[in-house]
Amino acid sequence: MKKIKMISFIGFLALAFFMTDACTKKPSGTLATELLPVEGSPMISFRILLNMGSANDPAGKEGLCHLTLSMMAGGGTKSLTFKEIQEKFFPMAAGVGLRVEKEMSVFTGTIHIDNLDKYYAIFKEMLLDPGFREDDFIRLKTNQLNFLEKTLVGNMDEQFGKEILNLMMYTNHPYGHHDSGTVESVRRLTLDDIRAFYQEHFKQGNITIGLAGGYPDSFSTKVVDDFAALPEGFDPQLELPALRKPEGLEIVIAEKQTPATNISMGFPHTIGKSSDDFFALWIACSHFGEHRQSLSLLYQKIREERGQNYGDYAYADHFIQGRLKFPATNYCRQQQYFSIWIRALANSNRHFVLRQALRELKKLVEEGISEERFQLVRKYLLNYTRLYAQTLGERLGWQMDSRYYGYKDFLAEVQDRLPKITREEVNNAIKTHLNSDNVYIAIITQDAESLKNDLISNTPSPISYANPNMPQKVLDEDLVIQSFPLDIHPDKIRIAKASDFFKRTGIPESE
Repeated sequence: MKKIKMISFIGFLALAFFMTDACTKKPSGTLATELLPVEGSPMISFRILLNMGSANDPAGKEGLCHLTLSMMAGGGTKSLTFKEIQEKFFPMAAGVGLRVEKEMSVFTGTIHIDNLDKYYAIFKEMLLDPGFREDDFIRLKTNQLNFLEKTLVGNMDEQFGKEILNLMMYTNHPYGHHDSGTVESVRRLTLDDIRAFYQEHFKQGNITIGLAGGYPDSFSTKVVDDFAALPEGFDPQLELPALRKPEGLEIVIAEKQTPATNISMGFPHTIGKSSDDFFALWIACSHFGEHRQSLSLLYQKIREERGQNYGDYAYADHFIQGRLKFPATNYCRQQQYFSIWIRALANSNRHFVLRQALRELKKLVEEGISEERFQLVRKYLLNYTRLYAQTLGERLGWQMDSRYYGYKDFLAEVQDRLPKITREEVNNAIKTHLNSDNVYIAIITQDAESLKNDLISNTPSPISYANPNMPQKVLDEDLVIQSFPLDIHPDKIRIAKASDFFKRTGIPESE
């Protein structure tokens, strides 16, 4: 490699986009690589992608994958304690990140080239020679239990609602438990379980080595040679069962004392980023509820016109927020779903806003998207997606996801495909894949029985405003929304205490 030179930030980003090696093809059972050398970059980004996740947890040991990988990223090695690792990383301003999802997990790290050798020596040992010490096991297992018992149900209502929706969609399914498992299953896990899971799954064929930045030519070879010490082999792709779609409006209410209500709703569908229809449906969902963007219809109707909350969003597939507002990478799944997130709103307006969201979804299905909105949103997505990969890690992540979905470069595919999509294709995708009649709905609120009775009886839900000068157009529409009929059968609503969730697999029994 030529002598490294400092380059401007813009030039660095340009190189990150265009100096891309093709993914190295490896026979089944051996390592794969994703290499993005960027001459002149002083930084090196690591992504060790594992083709396994919480869906690989054995029955009765849910949370095992998460705890095993946590012990690698947050525990010691055979030669270094976790405290010693922290002391070595601190002056380098370094660390090792971990994300565990259903079918993918990823270890991440970024380091300045001056510290590359020192950092990699530790990083390598954490993954290839973990210590699996008893004290780390107790500490990390306790953290995992505290998250499930206290943090998730007590302090993270937005995430809690999404996890309830996940339980509803994936009953008796490998996706059908939180990535951290359940209280019951995690308590049963032993250090021997951790060691056995590592030996069974940490194989070459399950791993893609990702490197980006100004690393020397010989460095990628060294990394591959080091990881080649792992046994060959791979886990076959999971064979997932067909999903049960909702029959009517199916509702689970988690009851807790809270001044605000959070609502998550959605249903499975059959398309992902590898499907032709995805791009058309993506335009529709961007119009309807782009993540944290005032462009979207739900945001305008619920937040801007009526001041109900800070955001209302819709997604064509599984969405995890990464840096800033952008989607995170390396969360790929075989099976996908459509969802709507209604963020925290006053309990007194929960019934009205639920009606409003379902009414807007019904209108979207029946009326489609107008030509004006189609042109606006398509142009917006073309420009917005150019911002997705501004860092080395993001570019590397998108390249890895591209391979999963069968593209050379998914973000380049976006730039090629979106200009060719027509409004007719978008509206056809809406009618084919979306509906407002059969939806799973997860609600976190207080006085659940009162809400249940109001929903079943279709009690009108008028809304009042502190602002005495609301536009007449909004007030007139409110009269329609407050009586919008919701066809909900009593046996389709379940109520459970929030504190009962995640103790064991599935949704707790109704009160």
